Amino acid sequence: MDWANSERSSELLHAQAHVWNHIFDFSNSMSLKCAIQLGIPDIIHNHGKPMTLPELVTEPSVHPKKTQCVYRLMRILVQSGFFSAQRVQQSEQEEGLQMPLGSF
Repeated sequence: MDWANSERSSELLHAQAHVWNHIFDFSNSMSLKCAIQLGIPDIIHNHGKPMTLPELVTEPSVHPKKTQCVYRLMRILVQSGFFSAQRVQQSEQEEGLQMPLGSF
């Protein structure tokens, strides 16, 4: 009986996670829309090499008070696979943002 309850609880947990994933799935598309409106894909592409976040937020399309928002936005976009992050140099802690080939 205990095993049946445990399996039922596991099924309910997976079902609930599935529903929550669909409920919040819009955040990826809204984040992408925001990045495109700010011109972030073009900025990174025109930079020609991986671009650090401090370099990105100095662009004219990003208001200085929105630096933390851009950081969060880029974390979502990296997590969803629209951008990738890699170390700029071995000795540095900063990551450079770039677009995977064919992502846009």
